[in-house]
Amino acid sequence: MAHRPIITLTTDFGLNDHYVGAVKGVILDINPDAQIIDICHSVQAFDVLDGALSIAQAYSYFPAGTVHVVVVDPGVGTARRPIILSTERHHFVAPDNGVLSLIYGREERVHVRHVTGEHYFLQPLSNTFHARDIFAPVAAYLAKGVDSEKFGEEIEDFVRFNAPRPKPVDQKTLRGVVLKVDRYGNMITNITPEDAPMIFGENPSPFKIVVGKREVTEIKNVYADGAPGEVFAILGSMGYLEISANRAAAAQLVGSGKGTEVNILLEGAVAASNGN
Repeated sequence: MAHRPIITLTTDFGLNDHYVGAVKGVILDINPDAQIIDICHSVQAFDVLDGALSIAQAYSYFPAGTVHVVVVDPGVGTARRPIILSTERHHFVAPDNGVLSLIYGREERVHVRHVTGEHYFLQPLSNTFHARDIFAPVAAYLAKGVDSEKFGEEIEDFVRFNAPRPKPVDQKTLRGVVLKVDRYGNMITNITPEDAPMIFGENPSPFKIVVGKREVTEIKNVYADGAPGEVFAILGSMGYLEISANRAAAAQLVGSGKGTEVNILLEGAVAASNGN
């Protein structure tokens, strides 16, 4: 039995307006067999990096052939291009504004096409809602089996950016940043075990993590290891160091949020970073 085609949605639309419903309606009108999966509609408004993080953490868990619609589009209606990114397993439909940057960095082979086949678009075309009029129908036709080559020519000058990487300040200090704060108040940094191997493992070097006015000196294995209201560090499921608390919002306890500097201070060791 053939599997129903899967289309995922990642947007900054929220759920208070009609936008998500309209996008789903367009998809189902073109491809009634499509199974639509919501990855996230709570990407921070206009925040392309937050959208890039959201889709990068989810796409690889879907079956081959999945079409991912990713719309965080502050430049809607401008000259920015609609694109299709094709990897060995998936397709992505998005604005060409860097929101797929982390996909480019993770996949060995990528093909990016500028979508110019206007006969696939919904008409009349709105200047302010390309998710409904361009991205949704293109995704629906892709999931229906239309070859990506039919939508436009391949390009190599697509927009991409490098996510912020931790940097060594001196021989004993590594500086990172909070990339996002999740629903639970966990402060997700850009620091991985590769960036600071000395603080991970069974016998870590003495260290302290300074974030805001708070100092953390211990990495827990699970959230429940912390006492209620205790702020600690943990290696989260995204693969990044998190500043967290047990059943509390660490961001509120620390009094800081996205964009806050996170400094790892090492004693008797040299700070390491693979960032450039």
